[in-house]
Amino acid sequence: MSEQTAPPGEAPTEEALPVPVAELRPSLEAVLMVADQPLDEIALATAVGYPAPEVRDALAALAAEYDEQGRGFELRNVAGGWRYYTRDEYASVVEGFVLEGQQARLTQAALETLAVVAYQQPVSRARVSAVRGVNVDGVMRTLINRGLVEEAGQDGEHGATLYRTTSYFLERIGIVSLDELPDLAPHLPELAEVEEELAPPAPPEPTASTGPTASTETGEPADGA
Repeated sequence: MSEQTAPPGEAPTEEALPVPVAELRPSLEAVLMVADQPLDEIALATAVGYPAPEVRDALAALAAEYDEQGRGFELRNVAGGWRYYTRDEYASVVEGFVLEGQQARLTQAALETLAVVAYQQPVSRARVSAVRGVNVDGVMRTLINRGLVEEAGQDGEHGATLYRTTSYFLERIGIVSLDELPDLAPHLPELAEVEEELAPPAPPEPTASTGPTASTETGEPADGA
C-alpha cells in the first residue's frame, strides 16, 4: 500500500483517510456555531469528514484554548454531546441583554398591534386582526411572552378572550396610566365599525313579481284579472 503524503513535521500514515474538505478546528467551530442541540463526536466527525478520534482530540483542544484565552463562551461536553455555552461569570450581562435589549426591539407589526390593544382594550384578537387587516395570532403571542399584553377575561356576547396592556407596558413607555396616552384613538376604527365588517352579509330581499298577485284572503287575483 502506498504511503500517504503527510504535512511537514508529521510522519506519513500507512492507511489512507478520507480527504477533509476544510481544516478540522474551524470546521468544528462552524458546525457547532449553528447547532441547536449538543452534537456527539460521531455526528461531528461525519459532518467535517475527519476520523472520530481526531475530532475528539480537536474538541478537547478547542475547549482548553477557549479557557486559556478567557473567552466569553466555552465548549462543553454535556450529556454525551458538545455545544457552545456562555460562561457563568457573564450571566448578568446576557440576562440584561435578553430582558432589556431584546424586549426593546419590537417589529413594526408588533408595535402596530400593541397600539391597537392599547387604544381599544379590552379587545379580542379577531377585532385587532380586523383593524390591522392581517392575522395577529403570532404577534399577540410575542407581546404576551414579553409581558406587554395579558388576558382580560372574556367577551360576554361571543365568549372570545379579551386582551389588555400590562403595568409593564406603562413602565416601558414611561407613563402612569392609560389616560396619558397620546390622543390617537380617533385615527383608529371604532369597534362598531369593526363589528359591521365582521358581521355576515344580510340575505337578499325577495324580488317583486311582475305578474298578477293573488289575494291573501280569497286566493283570487288582487286586481280582478
